[in-house]
Amino acid sequence: MASTMEGVPMTTSPHSNTSKVGPINGGPKDLTNPHPVGSRSNHRTTPAQTGLISNKYHLPLPFSIRNSRVRQGRHQEVGHKSLLQSDALYQYILETSVYPREPECMKELREVTAKHPWNIMTTSADEGQFLNMLLKLINAKNTMEIGVYTGYSLLATALAIPEDGKILAMDINRENYELGLPVIEKAGVAHKIEFKEGPALPVLDLMIEDGKYHGTYDFIFVDADKDNYINYHKRLIELVKVGGLIGYDNTLWNGSVVAPPDAPMRKYVRYYRDFVLELNKALAADPRIEICMLPVGDGITLCRRIK
Repeated sequence: MASTMEGVPMTTSPHSNTSKVGPINGGPKDLTNPHPVGSRSNHRTTPAQTGLISNKYHLPLPFSIRNSRVRQGRHQEVGHKSLLQSDALYQYILETSVYPREPECMKELREVTAKHPWNIMTTSADEGQFLNMLLKLINAKNTMEIGVYTGYSLLATALAIPEDGKILAMDINRENYELGLPVIEKAGVAHKIEFKEGPALPVLDLMIEDGKYHGTYDFIFVDADKDNYINYHKRLIELVKVGGLIGYDNTLWNGSVVAPPDAPMRKYVRYYRDFVLELNKALAADPRIEICMLPVGDGITLCRRIK
């Protein structure tokens, strides 16, 4: 990937989801932030702990929070992306519903990922649980994931689909994927995964040109470069079957979608915010799909193809 200056998109970030941003998952990088573009926070003490701004993107807290009370601290859970007003409530969800039912292999991968310098890029445990159940509910078998990182959401998918199910997983950073691969192999689901390293758009173009992949995917999960979400959607709508789902992650972008134009935010947050807003507007107006935007993790929008 290339370099960046003053918020100009990168094509060579060390990751963030270098796995979850880049040609297939990448973009501008705030050089004052150790986490590349797409990363949502770090776990150091920040001005957010005064209760005046969010510790994720240095945005003002939602008015309902800011006007009700001053926050005494922010949640330190690795992968924490909850938009809930109460960190105690989020912890309650994790400890009551998520962690007791989290498969041992997913717990192990979560712990492995926690040691990675860009661990905030991992899918949160509650979102992983949600994806796992969703895939079972729709009986998904043929799936795709764009943006993999260490593979927590990928493992959630692999555990949910049947033994002969398939996942086409694409990311520009094989190194991050291989960090989680031993856990995936130990879980006995690596045979379900076809990993392709590199930008996803050329692969999607070839699939569409081939013709045989049209309408063949039950579920597609996108957690990659936000500036290409619209480009992904133009292609993925052809590949997902009628009645199938596409899930776009980060569609609330830590609440920045409702931030005032002059709100303080890091360069990469402001840059991607416009693309997220563009996507949300386009999805709402797309007659080919039904949509449901959920405040899970950093916001996920489910699109069900109806025609």
